[in-house]
Amino acid sequence: MKNTLKKFCTAAAAFSLFLGSSVVLAQTANQVFRAAGTPQSPKVTVSWNRYYDHAGINEICRKLAEAHPDLVKLETVGESFGGRRMIALVITDYKTGDPNKKPGMYIDGNIHSNEIQGAEFALYTAWYLAESFQDNKFIKELLQQKTFYIVPTINPDARDHFMHSANTAHSPRSGMIPLDDDGDGLVDEDQPDDLNNDGHITFMRRKSANGRYIIDPHNPFRLIPAKPDQAGEYEILGYEGIDNDGDGKINEDPPGYYDPNRDWAWNWQPDYVQRGAYKYPFSIPENRNVKDFVLRHPNIAGAQSYHNYGGMVLRGPGAEEDTNTYTREDNQVYDQLGNYAETIIPGYDYMVVYKDLYSAFGGELDWFHGARGVFTFSNELMSPYLQFHRRQAPGQDRDLEFYEFDKMLLFSDAFVEWAPFDHPAYGPIEIGGFKKNYSRAHPGFLLEEDAHRNMAFTVYHAYQTPNLVIQDATTRKLGNGLTEVTVTVANTRLIPTHSSHDIKYKIERPDYITLKDKDVVAGIVLENSDLNLGKEQKYTPHRLEVPNIPGMGFVKVRWIVKSANPNLEVEVDSRKGGVVTRRF
Repeated sequence: MKNTLKKFCTAAAAFSLFLGSSVVLAQTANQVFRAAGTPQSPKVTVSWNRYYDHAGINEICRKLAEAHPDLVKLETVGESFGGRRMIALVITDYKTGDPNKKPGMYIDGNIHSNEIQGAEFALYTAWYLAESFQDNKFIKELLQQKTFYIVPTINPDARDHFMHSANTAHSPRSGMIPLDDDGDGLVDEDQPDDLNNDGHITFMRRKSANGRYIIDPHNPFRLIPAKPDQAGEYEILGYEGIDNDGDGKINEDPPGYYDPNRDWAWNWQPDYVQRGAYKYPFSIPENRNVKDFVLRHPNIAGAQSYHNYGGMVLRGPGAEEDTNTYTREDNQVYDQLGNYAETIIPGYDYMVVYKDLYSAFGGELDWFHGARGVFTFSNELMSPYLQFHRRQAPGQDRDLEFYEFDKMLLFSDAFVEWAPFDHPAYGPIEIGGFKKNYSRAHPGFLLEEDAHRNMAFTVYHAYQTPNLVIQDATTRKLGNGLTEVTVTVANTRLIPTHSSHDIKYKIERPDYITLKDKDVVAGIVLENSDLNLGKEQKYTPHRLEVPNIPGMGFVKVRWIVKSANPNLEVEVDSRKGGVVTRRF
């Protein structure tokens, strides 16, 4: 009997080894039929149907940098309040020049701790660019011309707290700086608790003759209001919790609150005006790190932040008082980009924050535009449209859709079934409800598609940052050994080298157009070459200062050179448009 059992175990082990080996072989490149638009054989394999904590994010970043040393390098943005390293992936074709002298696209996510998928969307962008470079001509040319600065999470402390501690889908939103909001000397004293230690903070309900809710006859997980002529059965007591501070109330004194997206130094307002503002602009260290990083990279011409929830592509202004910051010319650029986003991301709407939502002061996207002149969007991820691919009809019960989606497509995996619990104050109750990984966060099977569509929008945005081309140079002999040199510099993309707001407030230095000849005696920026109208620059005539090279437009400049055969090497140096040179 023992020998027979031994032979069986040996055979089973061998079969298991064979089966495991066959699974690995089935994933080799020659046995896979490539799906369009997806890297064929990525050097770094990442599952995009799940979420990663801060250590997991940093591990993926490290692997990408090691696997693609000519495309991906890591920079430290700074340290979080809790001492976690904030990493930026700097992605470009390093063989084609200095990354900081190419137009830059900045992307970040997860400024609010419970808005987690922004980190995965940002990280997916980094992964896709690096892994597609070899086989995709468009991506290859893009990284030859542009630089991406990607910071997956700018709130790493609270991200880990949200993932590894019991929380609801809606809290916490802030970082981990301890606060005493009500001035009683206590911090985080009376907040929701995981009473039954199941790892989730859900709802409490109890049977009551005075209750106004009944169980939905179509879904036993759900409570619905009783009709006026119908006896109620349950009352809802709120999130799990007890009276931590002995004041006779439950869950009334939540953790000290601040909003990291009300901390930015543009139209900042104190907390009594703008709920969530902290001490002063950039008083939150993580935001201050991002600000310093952006200032160190003045080539950033476009920016994207990822939030949730609702399926929105947002631009500023955040408040009506700030509408003069967004000029007609700049809004035309925003509109073209935003309308493109609506086309490629089904269920998402292009919107203006103050006009379509609410007023918000001290927001990140307004700081990028107002303080840096950068065209910036903030996407609210996870559209309810994605659940059943339909828009919400007037009067439609959206709450019911969440229950139905969980039941029909997630097989109730997102719900903690109601279970009895003896509460110290309420007595016999039931605890149950949706888990924190549902409603605001994408279910796994929706995560990769939405990440790809949002990535495609940011790639398009990056593509439309300035692309400067020195088109032509003509010469004309003037006599007395003088030669006239005229050069045309075009911008073949939508975004100008300076936004109108940037030009008005001189945020960034002008663009330089230089003729590399020591005998330049006069330099002129032409306003109308046909009428020979222009403005002479008397100082440093060889290096002309141009206030802007418009999107899908051009500028013309002219030099008078004391030479019969001038050196026709021209350089254009633009902070947001990059550095290009050409010899004629």
